[in-house]
Amino acid sequence: MQIHVVQRNQTLPGIAQAYGTTVNELIETNEIPNPNNLVPGQTIVIPIVGSFYWVQRGDSLWSISRKFNISAQELAAVNRISVDQPLQVGFRLYIPPRPKVRAEFNGYVEPRTAVSPQLESSVRRAAPYLTYLAPFSFQAQRDGTLKEPLLNNFPAIARANNNVLMMVITNQEADQFSDELGRILLNDIAVQDRFINNIVATAKKYGFRDIHFDFEYLRPEDREAYNRFLRKARDRFKREGWLISTALAPKTSAEQKGRWYEAHDYRAHGEIVDFVVIMTYEWGYSGGPAMAVSPIGPVRRVLEYAITEMPSSKILMGQNLYGYDWTLPFVPGTTARAVSPQRAIQLAAQYNVSIQYDYKAQAPHFNYVDRDGKRHEVWFEDARSIQAKFNLIKELRLRGMSYWKLGLSFPQNWLLIVDNFDVVKRPT
Repeated sequence: MQIHVVQRNQTLPGIAQAYGTTVNELIETNEIPNPNNLVPGQTIVIPIVGSFYWVQRGDSLWSISRKFNISAQELAAVNRISVDQPLQVGFRLYIPPRPKVRAEFNGYVEPRTAVSPQLESSVRRAAPYLTYLAPFSFQAQRDGTLKEPLLNNFPAIARANNNVLMMVITNQEADQFSDELGRILLNDIAVQDRFINNIVATAKKYGFRDIHFDFEYLRPEDREAYNRFLRKARDRFKREGWLISTALAPKTSAEQKGRWYEAHDYRAHGEIVDFVVIMTYEWGYSGGPAMAVSPIGPVRRVLEYAITEMPSSKILMGQNLYGYDWTLPFVPGTTARAVSPQRAIQLAAQYNVSIQYDYKAQAPHFNYVDRDGKRHEVWFEDARSIQAKFNLIKELRLRGMSYWKLGLSFPQNWLLIVDNFDVVKRPT
């Protein structure tokens, strides 16, 4: 597939003609929200086999071949040119598709007070591209019982799509992570045994096949208690034939300080559990200043540290399916509004502003002034930013990617999964 970046004054008919496809095909596959008012800087995924490359000044067949990890001889043969032929600027080369790699994908889904038809529809559309489906979350109680999330038709959707149903368990009270709840679960053995027994009974009831612990803001002194608990839980779940996994804060060293980090022992989790989700997002967050949500540099640094502590084959990179719209100037205590990639494009079209791309962060962004005269800054995800993360998965040979969270529309993500990967399925 080809990622096309819209230039000023380009139209869908012109883009379709350039790639030998149709306007309807582009609109339907990308779910383009503004077909008659394209925004400069907007990306469109062209649903073709392979891709095209237009020769730029300074290019040679050899430099282009290195860029696409293909031999110059193969590139010349495919395009029916001599390997020594000088290339004219603007000459179009066809790049054949590269071999796909196998990868796993998880999607968290967070129903709050109800499961809307729109949320269920989003889950149904994503499920074919997922290995795991993870309703968020079963909240542990101080007596070892569980408060269940809304599950609706999620177990049936998982079965129909050969998704492993992931049982996400958190140390949340009133939707806030509690270090005191964590202390009780990890240190009171009677409560802990009851907790594990309740997990087993509930998992059997609904058909969960991966037990996933998202314990956050634990006390630093509970680090070893958490490791012991995971070993005990693993041994119990293995007797049922289940997987066990954990969510980890995005660390760059074993000694990293802070409430979010200290109790998460990368090396121990890598030894104990089947896989981990590393939460590589929220550098730009709703309560902070405007910036990319998951800039590629910080994401890379976390993952490069992680593979020194555990096998890369155990790591799912965390990825946001959303962006944020900040009102400027940023004032501490204010909250940015979450936006889907589709909604971000609509905003850019509505306010007639171009989308910029930060190549250092590998993230799109733009500014606009609303009807009340308030300035805004928007950072979000597009085909370029998600392809950069897919390239990192392949470079570091990670297990795959985990999405927080389903329900916000990003059709280009699913198009590019198919182009890059063979999604692992684990049928019962």
